[in-house]
Amino acid sequence: MLVHSRAARWAVWALFLVLFLPLFALPLLVVVGASFATHWSSVLPSGFTTAHYSAATRGEALQALTTSLVTALTASLLALAVGTWAALAAAALEPRHRRVVDALFVLPVAVPSVVVGLAVLVAFSEPPLLLNGTRWIVIVAHTVLVTAFAHQSVSAGLTRLDPAYEQAAASLGARPSYVLWRVRLPLLLPSLTAAAGLCLALSMGELSATMMLYPPDWTPLPVLVYAATDRGALFAGSALAVVLMTATLLVLLVVTRIRTRASYR
Repeated sequence: MLVHSRAARWAVWALFLVLFLPLFALPLLVVVGASFATHWSSVLPSGFTTAHYSAATRGEALQALTTSLVTALTASLLALAVGTWAALAAAALEPRHRRVVDALFVLPVAVPSVVVGLAVLVAFSEPPLLLNGTRWIVIVAHTVLVTAFAHQSVSAGLTRLDPAYEQAAASLGARPSYVLWRVRLPLLLPSLTAAAGLCLALSMGELSATMMLYPPDWTPLPVLVYAATDRGALFAGSALAVVLMTATLLVLLVVTRIRTRASYR
């Protein structure tokens, strides 16, 4: 910590708690409490039941969780491939051209996600790429929304790479493809795993664009959370939200473990 005085450190911690507890911790704790509640008395939920979780881990809810995981994993892999390729290609361009590429990839996050959903709906509702009504239009929308984060993460990792490693490999006669696969990408592995984790988390919670695009047989879990709370089933919606949050955290823990191993390579 940059603050050296004990009194100042206590003041910083106190300010952190004052901001963190009401803005972040308390709302999440209320959601967790509501997921086990049977009714709402005064300020906080009360009663205790696990029935909401029984419904949130079977049938339609379990299928929706699987849909969210498959969508997030597929979109993240596609975004990682496209974003990494674009970052590597942009690194070889002149600065002004690189800025244009960066701006193009940041554009989807500079506008509301509902606009991205509408753009994807319009673009893929007619031949030759007719994806409307299929799961692929949801995956494409998620990929468009998270590719910017993969591109920015890999671009930042490229600026920190020491060119001496690539120059040494090239001086020993290594082909450009060999340098890419055996030198650059392994050195970028921490950035790649960080980008994958961010893309997964964002895709798991995406709702606005998904609401415009999802077909009845491909309903992600955030849509069920919204539907439950919209019809007044707050306790059931809270249980679904906790399941979604837990699944996202478990996936992120796996990605973090991979990233930690990559950092020690």
